[in-house]
This record gives sequence, C-alpha cells and structure tokens, in this order.
Amino acid sequence: MQGFCSPNKCEAAHRFCRYPLLEMAYSQSPKKAGIPREVLKWLQSLDLTFFPKNVRRDFSNGYLVAEIFSWYFPGDFHMHSYENGASLPAKQSNWSQIEKFLVKQNISLMKEIIDGTIHCKPGAAELLVQEIYTILTNRRIQTIQQVEQGFTDKAYQDQLPMVARSTASVAIKSNLSLSEVIAEPNVIANQRKVLAIIHRHIERRKEERTQDPKRFNVKPTLGEQAVRLRPLLAHKSEPSLQMNTSQAAC
Repeated sequence: MQGFCSPNKCEAAHRFCRYPLLEMAYSQSPKKAGIPREVLKWLQSLDLTFFPKNVRRDFSNGYLVAEIFSWYFPGDFHMHSYENGASLPAKQSNWSQIEKFLVKQNISLMKEIIDGTIHCKPGAAELLVQEIYTILTNRRIQTIQQVEQGFTDKAYQDQLPMVARSTASVAIKSNLSLSEVIAEPNVIANQRKVLAIIHRHIERRKEERTQDPKRFNVKPTLGEQAVRLRPLLAHKSEPSLQMNTSQAAC
C-alpha cells in the first residue's frame, strides 16, 4: 500500500528528522590516516605489496613493517617467513622476528608503541610509522602527530557531544581489546587495566558535571550556599591578647 511503512522504519525516519546532525556526526568514528604528508609520500615511493588504507589495521600484524625494513636491509628480511594474517599468533610471530632484528641492529622502538600497534590502539600505528620514517630516512618530521598518552580514545571522545560519549562498559571495550587480554592472560594485570579505564571514565564524568551542572541537575552544597564573612573577631582579639601578654611580662 502506498504511504505505508513499518513502525521500525517510521521510528527511525522520525528520529533522523529530529536529530539529523547527531546521526551524521557520531554514527561512525573518523577514519583519518593521521600520518603527515611527507611520510605518506615516502610510503608510496617504497612500492609496497599493498598501500595501507586503514593504518591501524594494516600495520598491526607487522607484515608491512617487515616489508618496509626489507627495502633498507634486504639481507635480514625474507618476506616468505612473514604471514599477512589477522590472527594473534601471526602477529606475534611476525613481530618477534622484527624485534630480534631491532635488537641486532641496535634500533630502538618503544615496546608500548609496538604493543599498541599489535592491539590496534588509537594512534599507536601512526606513531610507529613516523618513528620508522625518522630512523630509516634520518629526517625530522615537520608536523609531529600528537597521540594521547596510553593510546586511549580520549581525543575522539572529546570531539563528541556529551550525550554521545561512551559509557563505562563501552569505554572498557574500546580501550581493552580481546587480543590484548589473550596475549597477557594475567588476571590481575587485566583487572588493573580495567580499573584504570573506569577511573579515567569517572574523572571524565566529574569534568562533565562541572562544565554543565544544569544538565546533570547539580545542586550547590550547603557550604557553597553559606555566606562567608571575614573573621573580624580574630582581628579584634589580637590587640587584647597583645596587651594581656605585655601586662603579664610587667
């Protein structure tokens, strides 16, 4: 029948008509590369097997990293021993070979950056590519990519309106990947990571309540409502105390 639609479609259309900008603003996270232009040109000049479209995903298994190093150290990298797979064992196997080469050549790459790249942490792969570019080309990057400490999604959450920001459970899922838990099955260590994520989430909520108290219906405390007067009695009592002490001395 013409003009007939199901309740779900009507509800979705009505919701989009009421909040069109919100639906388009944060329905998906931004998929920007986050790599400076000179680094992208350098990657294009290497003629890699495939060009990284999603930096966080394509660099996580270490295959492209090994291929980049093979252009500068062809005798140390044999690409047939590297697997271009998405499983955790494939990532660990590739990166273990790369780390052995780094130790052999005395090349320093932070362990936190490598682990963040393996587990697809926000900003880790971008920082890794910039570090490799600086090491291999001996050039300084003009615009350095700024990454949130600990490779969290804080920068993305700051771009969202308060109503669209993640809850505590979503924050844990976004900042603690399943591969990270499997790679380090220590229950105590994983509990500490979860507690750190929850602590950051609580601090963010406190900041939001301070920034917009009307939205959260925050009422002032009795101490904030009380009228504070200067302690005049204390100032008046000082001369009398001085006189008493002088008399006592006499």
